[in-house]
Amino acid sequence: MGYELRTNAIEPRRNTFDGLAARFGDKPATRYQEGTYYVQPTEHFHFRPFWAPEHQLYDPDYTVLKLTDPYNYSDPRQFYYNTYVSSRADHYEAFGKTLKYIEDRGMFDRLPENWHSMMVQSIVPLRHYEAGAQLISINACRFAWGTTISQASAYAAFDRIGTSQLLSMIGLSIGGGGQEKLAEAKDHWMEDHYLQPLRRFIEEAIIEQDWASGMIALDLADAQLYPLLFEHLDERALFRGAGAYSLIAQHFSSWYSNQQKWLMPLYKAWAQDPEHGEANREAMGAMISRWHHLAYEGVRALAKGIETRAGSTSIASAAERFSAASLARLAKLDIPVSTQKVHHD
Repeated sequence: MGYELRTNAIEPRRNTFDGLAARFGDKPATRYQEGTYYVQPTEHFHFRPFWAPEHQLYDPDYTVLKLTDPYNYSDPRQFYYNTYVSSRADHYEAFGKTLKYIEDRGMFDRLPENWHSMMVQSIVPLRHYEAGAQLISINACRFAWGTTISQASAYAAFDRIGTSQLLSMIGLSIGGGGQEKLAEAKDHWMEDHYLQPLRRFIEEAIIEQDWASGMIALDLADAQLYPLLFEHLDERALFRGAGAYSLIAQHFSSWYSNQQKWLMPLYKAWAQDPEHGEANREAMGAMISRWHHLAYEGVRALAKGIETRAGSTSIASAAERFSAASLARLAKLDIPVSTQKVHHD
């Protein structure tokens, strides 16, 4: 008996979902498109939330910032679950290798005393800042309208809790594997006067009702904090015998650059929306006026603390510079920005 093997091409009945075909054309869609577009629940909610009966469970009115079509925005990184997990696995594996390199050579023990103290008193305590940032980001994921936005916010939330864990790993490593440095860092976060403005800022941002306002608040702090600690101090570490800090800083700096890749295009989408752009720019300007000074006060107080405790002579002026830069990037989108102080009770 003989057998003949042949290959038959089976044409799919359709290339993709109807919504994607209408938006992108009748052609095979990417995995990002199929896993992201038109996933937002829009009907059949049945019950309004007891805690906000003026809203539906999913509702574009959880923020004053609107998009005519939320899917006009997309994450330039094209992250869906698989690509996100793969990217972050590489990131955390690289951090782990760096930390092992430092531990194997006892580089934390060789840090100059002022740099060693600075890491325990000012860097490791920021794991609590990152834990707060995770809550702000996951709040944005829950209440954002449009899966392209909520999905990117969810991954940002994963990143923030991951960053908190990285800072915890640094504390454990400095402490020789024990938890003493983590407990000490928490005491600094809760008690030291130079960390209280930043703590106040993150706690106020956590309870902000408008999810977009909370994300803008967080970004205003990040835009001052990350360049200050992981670019400016990184450069100083290279010339001050603090090689361990420089090796660690590169990972946080690269994460911040990646965070900006999805967030700045979202600002642009809000600011340039054909129907809501003008109102969005006005509302964003008000949010920035409200939050920028609180963020600046938090970062400046931290910088002053490092200046006093670690003997840095340039960090305070660098904080001023990064504060101005955090506003300048938003002004390029024609968002009205002001540094006028807004008083809080």
